[in-house]
Amino acid sequence: MSSSTNTLARPRVWDDALVPRCVAGEDDAWRIFHHHHHPIAVAFLRKLGVREPELEDACQEVFLQAHRYLPKFRGEAEVKTWFYRLCVTEARRLRRRGRLTKTLLGWFQQNPIDVTVPAATRSDGAVLALMGKALDTMNEGERLVFVLFEMEGVAGKDVAAIAACPEATVWRRLHHARQIFRRALESEETEVPA
Repeated sequence: MSSSTNTLARPRVWDDALVPRCVAGEDDAWRIFHHHHHPIAVAFLRKLGVREPELEDACQEVFLQAHRYLPKFRGEAEVKTWFYRLCVTEARRLRRRGRLTKTLLGWFQQNPIDVTVPAATRSDGAVLALMGKALDTMNEGERLVFVLFEMEGVAGKDVAAIAACPEATVWRRLHHARQIFRRALESEETEVPA
C-alpha cells in the first residue's frame, strides 16, 4: 500500500500541517479532511434532528462553509470543535427555514442505541419513543448540550465553544436536560402496570 493511500485510509486531520495544506488548496489535504469529517457531520447532523432527505445537502453545505471559512480558522479550538460548530449553524439554518421537524425520534428508530431495559416492562420501541419524547420537550440549547455531552462524549469546555456559551451555561442546560429525562422515565414507570 502506498503512503498516500495509507494517509487516506488513516487520516490524521488533527495534525497542524493539514489545515495550512487545505488553505493552500491541496486536493489531497481536502480529501483527507472530507474523508475524516464526513461521517462526523452525518452522525452529528442526524442527532441534531436533520432528516434523512435533507442530510446530504446539509453535509454539503457544512463542507462548503468549511472550505469558505477554514482560511480564517485561528486554531484557538480543535478543528473538530470548529467543525461541530459549522454543523450546529447548518442545523439551526434548517430549523429557521421551517424544514426541521420532530426527526430525532426518527433517527433513534432507524439507528437503535444500546439501552438496557427489562423486556418485561418496556419494548425497545417504547424506550426509543420515550427518549424521543423527552428530547422533543427540551429547548434547542438543552438538546444541543445533551447530545454533545451525553451522546457524543464531547468535553464540557468544547461543548461551550460549540454552543457559543459559557461553560457554566453548559452545565446548567445539561442539568435541566437530565431532569427532563428523569421526569420522562418516572412518568412512564407510573404508567407501566406491575
